[in-house]
Amino acid sequence: MIGQATAQDVEPGFQSIFNGTDLTGWDGNRDLWSVKDGAIVGQTTKEHPAKMNTFLIWTNGNPSDFELRLQFKIVANNDVGFANSGIQFRSKILDPSNWVVGGYQADMEAGPNYTGTLYEERGKRGTMAQRGEKVVWGADCQKHVTGSLGTADELQAVIKKEDWNDYVIIAKGNHIQEFINGHQTDRKSV
Repeated sequence: MIGQATAQDVEPGFQSIFNGTDLTGWDGNRDLWSVKDGAIVGQTTKEHPAKMNTFLIWTNGNPSDFELRLQFKIVANNDVGFANSGIQFRSKILDPSNWVVGGYQADMEAGPNYTGTLYEERGKRGTMAQRGEKVVWGADCQKHVTGSLGTADELQAVIKKEDWNDYVIIAKGNHIQEFINGHQTDRKSV
């Protein structure tokens, strides 16, 4: 679930990309995506499973450098207690009829491993930075860990399970930073 920001909540220099009411400006499978109580909700069910990774795509722009601020809550809807989602950015639409995209994904999950990592959806590099890593990707397509922002467990401790969390993504050129609840989770130069 992604929370809403009202017009008076939007800080100067920022633009709200969700109107808090409906999915105007967004494209995705309406069996999986909706708006409830002022939040974007993605939900799979037995009647409407996700047959593949499919996304809700914002259609009102193509930002270059940006700072995205949002709130998310992720709750498992199954017997194994796992759910996975993410925020795609600087991505390309690969299959518009199934809302399949490829590119960077700021990961989130109902579990202890992936929230706050950077993943390359439909790419060769897979997990590009684990939570807590400062990373540079070389021209040789090799990952080089250059420092630490804390352990994965320390950063997991700031994530509120089944509750609202703040997520900030800053992308400037080839430098990407992610923050959850004010704590930087990773930093990459790609």
